[in-house]
Amino acid sequence: MKARRIGAIGYHALAMFLAVVAIVPFLWMVTTSLKSSGALLALPIEWIPKNPTLDAYRRLFAVSGMPRSAMNSIIVTASAVVLTLASASMAAFALAKIEFKGRNAVFMLFVASMMIPTQVTFIPLYLIMNDLSLVNSLAALIVPYAFKAFAIFMLRQQMMNIPDAYLDAASIDGASLGRSFFSIMLPMCRTSLVTLAIITCMEAWNDYLLPLVLMTDSRNFTLTIILNSLSGQFKTNYDLLMAGSLISILPLLLVYVVAQKYFASGLQVGGIKG
Repeated sequence: MKARRIGAIGYHALAMFLAVVAIVPFLWMVTTSLKSSGALLALPIEWIPKNPTLDAYRRLFAVSGMPRSAMNSIIVTASAVVLTLASASMAAFALAKIEFKGRNAVFMLFVASMMIPTQVTFIPLYLIMNDLSLVNSLAALIVPYAFKAFAIFMLRQQMMNIPDAYLDAASIDGASLGRSFFSIMLPMCRTSLVTLAIITCMEAWNDYLLPLVLMTDSRNFTLTIILNSLSGQFKTNYDLLMAGSLISILPLLLVYVVAQKYFASGLQVGGIKG
């Protein structure tokens, strides 16, 4: 009993230490964004600003293209989430519940594609988007989310754990395959869909390399591109950069707080079947 209590105390102490280590950079970002220019490099370090100011936030929204880039990020992220959920859920349903020749081979190809580094696909992706005349448009950032192997894998595993008896009962009652998909499978995969939405939201919102490769017109820049421009070669306005970083992560924090109760359970998709 005593050993168990000591173990529990040690576990909670370690958890608290890791929590502090994780939250210190965030607190530093918040306090830096509230400092005046003269207090940024002051020694000793001011963990709590003596004269907090919102000047960095005012200058941030005065940066050319900042409001438009934020709207571009919102459009790309929302569209990416909707497209990923729609395409991945339908593909997962076909691979999990519809019998057809070569189904397992197709699924293995999906799994194998997950091993390909994303950076390797940039040049082929650019060439495809150029042939489709989508380079330098927001559509070029959205269309690739029509195929996400991890999303299909995750939802397929969840659907494999749902008994076929539900679909058989719906079929006996006269429900079509489409009706069964929308009325039975999607509601039963709600937690996985929410988890996938959070993961996709984080990926699309934080994506930097793909917009950097496909965007040349500043009107189509996303928030990550604009924030990177705040860091100059010879000078960096750290208060401005920290204010921008804080603004950029607030939407993700809000999404996670709203949907956190689904996140952990949604990741537990069960063992690999089929």
